[in-house]
Amino acid sequence: MNLHDNDETKLFSPEFTRNPCPAYKRLREEDPVHQVRFPDGQLGWLVTRYADAEAVLKDPRFIKDFSKLFGGSMDEMSVFTQNMLFSDPPDHKRLRGLAQKAFTPKMIDGMKPRIQEITDDLLDGFEGKSSVNLIDEFAFPLPIIVICEILGVPSQDRDKFRTWSNSLIEGTSGEAGVSVYEHMNEFVRYLGEWFQKVRQQPGDDLISRLIEAEEAGDRLTEKELYGLVSLLIIAGHETTVNLIGNTVLTLLNHPEQQQELCIQPELIGQAIEESLRLNGPVEFSTSRWASEDLEFGGKTIHRGDLVIVALNAANHDPEQFDNPELFDIHREKSAHLAFGKGIHFCLGAPLARLEGQIAIDGLLKRFPGMALAVPENELDWRPGMIVRGVRELPVTLGK
Repeated sequence: MNLHDNDETKLFSPEFTRNPCPAYKRLREEDPVHQVRFPDGQLGWLVTRYADAEAVLKDPRFIKDFSKLFGGSMDEMSVFTQNMLFSDPPDHKRLRGLAQKAFTPKMIDGMKPRIQEITDDLLDGFEGKSSVNLIDEFAFPLPIIVICEILGVPSQDRDKFRTWSNSLIEGTSGEAGVSVYEHMNEFVRYLGEWFQKVRQQPGDDLISRLIEAEEAGDRLTEKELYGLVSLLIIAGHETTVNLIGNTVLTLLNHPEQQQELCIQPELIGQAIEESLRLNGPVEFSTSRWASEDLEFGGKTIHRGDLVIVALNAANHDPEQFDNPELFDIHREKSAHLAFGKGIHFCLGAPLARLEGQIAIDGLLKRFPGMALAVPENELDWRPGMIVRGVRELPVTLGK
């Protein structure tokens, strides 16, 4: 179901993926709580205004656990939904509390030197090159190395994680027609083998601590262990890959602010926040369902209805942000929704912010003359209903 027939505002089309802003503008103005057929065939509601989006994300009547309404699991990928992202209180608090131990402010602050070291090592690899693909050679390896070290899984397996997470998030098949279902099974087998090794030789990593919690009793079930670790591996790097890629692309499209950031690196925190608002790495919230019949945004939403927030649409709402289409690294810190809101606010947001700041700052200091190596309209945006980012970002490094 499309709001309009012209290509510029046709939902979920390739044109929409490249630039969803025109469609979001018309939805906010004409039908901000819009019933739509999503790409996976489900009928649901798409919420685009900031105030409505914030309300959905914080309202306990919109629940995350599908089985409470319909029983059973949603699909064959249910092993990946036994975590805090797809749970409601009281389970949510217990599961988030276990993962939170690895993401305390003190622990994240203590990771600064290691993140800087990884960043410097990756940038060292650029020396002597005139151009690079920033996604493959920088934006992807940095966060996957970091999350692998936190969890205690070998970073040499990072290419496997990339294949699996791309398949699961984008819903696309891999090379040689390998299905999403096959990738899911490969991932589950990998985790099972790794859990077995950790049980025999536990360490000081997060997976070891989670397994100890599981074996201690009713704090974590086997399915929850799989769900939590898969969430941390996938979400723990996907958001940051696209945060780095989208921020670089935005800066390259605003060379005067790119140069200003080179001169005033103290603005890096504001620049990251503005990039998160303008071109956030997560396009849509994960699914919520109405737990009861209710009136919302002038529409009657029935129990069991699917509701999804268009995060980037809310972050461009002129009712909330002055000149929302303008990229301005001097903009005061805004209450953007790039990491969500409420009890499901992204657990890894402080880590993603830190990685983004160190990555962009290091990149600009080493290669202030960086520029896009291809016309922007040739960039290939990733499909799917969750992440927003380009598959590749070829740049010339300059001097």
